[in-house]
Amino acid sequence: MTSYVFITGGVVSSLGKGITSACLGAILEARGLTISMIKLDPYINVDPGTMSPFQHGEVFVTHDGTETDLDLGHYERFVHTAKGGRHSNYTTGRIYESVIAKERRGDYLGATVQVIPHITDEIKQGVKKGAGDADICLVEIGGTVGDIESLPFLEAIRQMGIELGHDRVVYVHLTLVPYIPTSSEIKTKPTQHSVKELRSIGIQPDILVCRSEKPLPSEERRKIALFTNVQEKAVISAWDADDLYKIPAMMHDQGLDGIVTRQLGLDLPKADLHEWDAIVDAKQNPTAEVNVAMVGKYMDLKDSYISLVEALQHGGIHTRTRVKIHYIESKDVEEKGVDCLQGMDGIVVPGGFGDRGIEGKIDTVRYARENGIPYLGICLGMQVAVIEAARNLAGLEGAMSTEFNKETPHPVVALITEWQDQTGDTVERDEESDMGGTMRLGAQAVSLQEGSLAAKSYGSMEIEERHRHRYEVNNNYRERLSNAGLRFSGLSVDDLVEMVELPEHPFFLASQFHPEFTSNPRDGHPLFKSFISAARKYNAGELPEAAEA
Repeated sequence: MTSYVFITGGVVSSLGKGITSACLGAILEARGLTISMIKLDPYINVDPGTMSPFQHGEVFVTHDGTETDLDLGHYERFVHTAKGGRHSNYTTGRIYESVIAKERRGDYLGATVQVIPHITDEIKQGVKKGAGDADICLVEIGGTVGDIESLPFLEAIRQMGIELGHDRVVYVHLTLVPYIPTSSEIKTKPTQHSVKELRSIGIQPDILVCRSEKPLPSEERRKIALFTNVQEKAVISAWDADDLYKIPAMMHDQGLDGIVTRQLGLDLPKADLHEWDAIVDAKQNPTAEVNVAMVGKYMDLKDSYISLVEALQHGGIHTRTRVKIHYIESKDVEEKGVDCLQGMDGIVVPGGFGDRGIEGKIDTVRYARENGIPYLGICLGMQVAVIEAARNLAGLEGAMSTEFNKETPHPVVALITEWQDQTGDTVERDEESDMGGTMRLGAQAVSLQEGSLAAKSYGSMEIEERHRHRYEVNNNYRERLSNAGLRFSGLSVDDLVEMVELPEHPFFLASQFHPEFTSNPRDGHPLFKSFISAARKYNAGELPEAAEA
């Protein structure tokens, strides 16, 4: 029988509810429990797939192809058993969409459809689906207490507390305890007001996680406990850590997991956090340092590439390498040249949509290719690698993706339907499927070419990785590109290009899929380990020079 831990937030947004939830899940998993995790988002978008990265950060794609909130990436990186899917992320828009569809079908038998009980019932049903058969389901509610958008979700979890009982439900509330430098005072009043707001809608928190710049003194903890009706031992201090992966131990040392398990009546062995200790040790005691340029179009908001940033750091953890990431706008490369890439030991071009800075990305690929710098392309980073090879190795002047230029004389990257227009061939595809005019989403099988860098990196000939893209490498150009030196080292089951590399280059590898979505700090990911190892060798002068084209 699944128990539930509901995590809410107050005072301000972006305090770290997602990280707090993920770390609590990690500690509980380390005590032998299976964990499921859910994010409830109050915005009206049905999912974040159409939202700008500047607005919402990264769109995280689950194994089943669901486009979700970036917090699900935190969950999967911290908790092995928390594998997200379509029931792991619900938005206000999705809940209302489902309720309105039921009303139109007559499912409510003519009843007046209202927020209570119909919307809240839909939320509760979604939470129970997402919980599955896990021992504990952690449910994070987006936004802050007091927001009008969050009220139906908060009401739903209040009802679940009544229906399931106090021995199956725990409420955790995350708040801000600010420090005022001018008066040298720590202020507890925002936390008091936040809890008061939560209690006014019928939820008494069992645990407070107090975000602060420094550890919370005992006097302030006692004061917060007194004014919020929370036990002093349940006032957890979450100060600014210099390393994300120290947080599970920080929370465990204050007994957070013990408070949760005692309330749920669970008798469990102590948490085994040796893996997290090893991760922190590897990060704090590297044996080398590399500089990696990440060249993209959303560099003003690092959350746009959060999974990729973490995956690079995981590669560093598993090679004992300090990875210094330099965020470079592709538009700057386009307008000012490639001088900003000098001194880099590796170059990454991530995914993205839209044509802004696309020529800068192509110039970046050429710089990496001609100078023998380890290159890793992700999604669009593979497509620009193909475009660069088409122009400068195969002599296809004006080659481009039809995403950016519909009139290109050489559409080396295009929608599959556009291949039909080009050749007259028929490709059997459902026009309404994800492979048609919409996205190719989720985990799909990839076959790797024997002896390729891709196969050596993975240590396998068959892999499965997650996708999120519309445009594909145009198969009509594969022979010409192959003759020019570009190796197609990974293919899908239906013969679409999944990976490319340059055999004459010391390390040049790009994938159509997003390997960063399956990387985690405990296991790392083969591609990122391989890439960071190559960057280390380049830094040490151990890689051969790239062969001249």
